[in-house]
Amino acid sequence: MITFFIALAVLILGYFVYGKLVEKVFGIDPQRPTPAITMADGVDYVPMKPWRIFLIQFLNIAGVGPIIGAIMGAQFGTASFLWIVLGSIFAGAVHDYLAGMISLRDKGASLPEIHGTYLGNGAKQVMRAFTIILMILVGVVFVNTPATLLNANFTQGWNPYIWIIIILVYYLIATLLPIDKLIGKIYPIFGILLLGMAVAIFVAFLIYKPEIPELWSGMQNRHPDATNNPIFPMMFISIACGAISGFHATQSPLMARCMVNEKQGRPIFYGAMITEGIVALIWAAAAAYFFGPDSVVDVTGKSGAAIVGIIANTWFTPVIATITILGVISAAVTSGDTALRSARLIIADFMHFDQKPIKNRLIVAVPMFVVTAAILVYSISDAKGFQVIWRYFAWANQVLATVTLWAISVYLAKNKGKLWYLITLIPALFMTMVTGCFLFVAKAADGGLGSILPRPVGYGIGAAFTVLGLVLFVSFLKKNQKALS
Repeated sequence: MITFFIALAVLILGYFVYGKLVEKVFGIDPQRPTPAITMADGVDYVPMKPWRIFLIQFLNIAGVGPIIGAIMGAQFGTASFLWIVLGSIFAGAVHDYLAGMISLRDKGASLPEIHGTYLGNGAKQVMRAFTIILMILVGVVFVNTPATLLNANFTQGWNPYIWIIIILVYYLIATLLPIDKLIGKIYPIFGILLLGMAVAIFVAFLIYKPEIPELWSGMQNRHPDATNNPIFPMMFISIACGAISGFHATQSPLMARCMVNEKQGRPIFYGAMITEGIVALIWAAAAAYFFGPDSVVDVTGKSGAAIVGIIANTWFTPVIATITILGVISAAVTSGDTALRSARLIIADFMHFDQKPIKNRLIVAVPMFVVTAAILVYSISDAKGFQVIWRYFAWANQVLATVTLWAISVYLAKNKGKLWYLITLIPALFMTMVTGCFLFVAKAADGGLGSILPRPVGYGIGAAFTVLGLVLFVSFLKKNQKALS
């Protein structure tokens, strides 16, 4: 377990060292009025206490990503620990912090508006549609997963549509109500529950002392189907929210509209991502034991959701196991509703549609929920429907993170100079390679073209996309050299 404790220490250190550097690069102004003060509307622009915003942000971005994603990523071996740590510190937290702070400086602008400002109007139009589709897919995933867990653990024999309808109705209510009326009141409680769940597993480590692979034992691919699942790029798609996630940057504007001081940005944005990385690390370490030869339970072929139940019921008393499963359910539910709330705001922003009147919120939300329900019906009725949706959700999530990193790199080049754009340019290049390679390396069953292309060709195409991105960025720097100097 030495690797686990070192990784945990590095994550915490990353917040205080690299997080402070990123904050310095951005250049906060504690005296600058925030949108929560200058644009307060009692619905979306509502001042809240920083500890409450942190817990809401943490819960919004967490979902089941750092749990299910980390569990499935642990199949790849100790390389998953490295990606969770390095990805969280140098990519995910930087991405979340700078996206959130840019939004804060721009009246709480939604993510596609930020893309448009720094990547051009064409990019804005494309990313508006892309982000709304992703938010709906998030809503679908985070209805299906908690409904399945609730049915499997508490109401066996129920028609699955009962829980789906209940959750969808709740989502609609949460999407429409002012942010401080429901989300602001109960989400901090669920955030504490999610943190408590991770602490419980950490305590289980200390009690049971499970054999967890060490980094120096080798980083060989331990995936049961390693031939079709190379670590690069498959692991980097599987572990999304536990290292970097485009979904996070769609949630940051929600909290940017509630902050009252720019100095709150590092704990709320950078800190929430590091906290999520810690949760992902804990779940990945637990899963690594259950995937290993010393496991007391065979988890071969089990889904991530099923493994959550196995870990909880193996290590905990029935009461704590139930609380743990409920924590996973609440994490999913409380990300699904904010995803759809974010979609409402994105649509309202580009339509310039005032969201203070409840009827205006309904006009935007109802068609969106109809589409969500239709996709849900497909995911339930087709045995492979949910798997297909999950694959494209995971890939689209990382594509969104990649585009956002490119937009932030342009922002830094325009506003900060001195090569500070490298702190996002390097992650942008890496994630471009990941997402590009996935399309051409992953097999057809995983949503890619790897079944018809030799793997070296797939990697070559991914590399070509990455080089093209770098060429375009260098061209931008040369074109704007005078303005940037």
